[in-house]
Amino acid sequence: MKYCAFLRGVNVKGTNMKMAEVCQVFKDAGMQEVSSVLASGNIVFSSDKNVEELKKTLEKAMSEHFSYDAFLFVKSEEETKVFWNSIPFEKNDDLHIYGFVGNSGVENVLMAEFEAASKAENEKAQIVEHLFYWQVPKGNTLDSSFGKVLGKKSLKDQFTSRNINTFDKILKKMNG
Repeated sequence: MKYCAFLRGVNVKGTNMKMAEVCQVFKDAGMQEVSSVLASGNIVFSSDKNVEELKKTLEKAMSEHFSYDAFLFVKSEEETKVFWNSIPFEKNDDLHIYGFVGNSGVENVLMAEFEAASKAENEKAQIVEHLFYWQVPKGNTLDSSFGKVLGKKSLKDQFTSRNINTFDKILKKMNG
């Protein structure tokens, strides 16, 4: 089965890694057809193991190889399609739209944080199919009140986010 592993905190705040090296770690851990999408830690691969086994095996392999506390979220090709097909906001050149990949139930934690945050004009959030989506004006991602929540240490093992265009690129790689 085809999967994508979404790594958290790659190539930000001093955690620098080359995707070719990450792919090799995945291959050494027994994954097949391994390739990366962008430099933000999206690894497409095949395996006959289940998601729980994959998460445990890959987090351990990444932590040991790169000497850091690795967090990643594994989604099947079908689940990745749902991220792309459930986007609740219309594309707009002035706005970024992010989808959040994470543990079951994290969408409710994120929505509570979003509702408590001050918002910019056109900043919105919505849950669709248990998936959390966030729309924010370009240039405001890290400055926004909700954007600051994304770096909370207490949530670091709960989720990661990707611009929706990344999901499109990942699906193209899976089908390629």
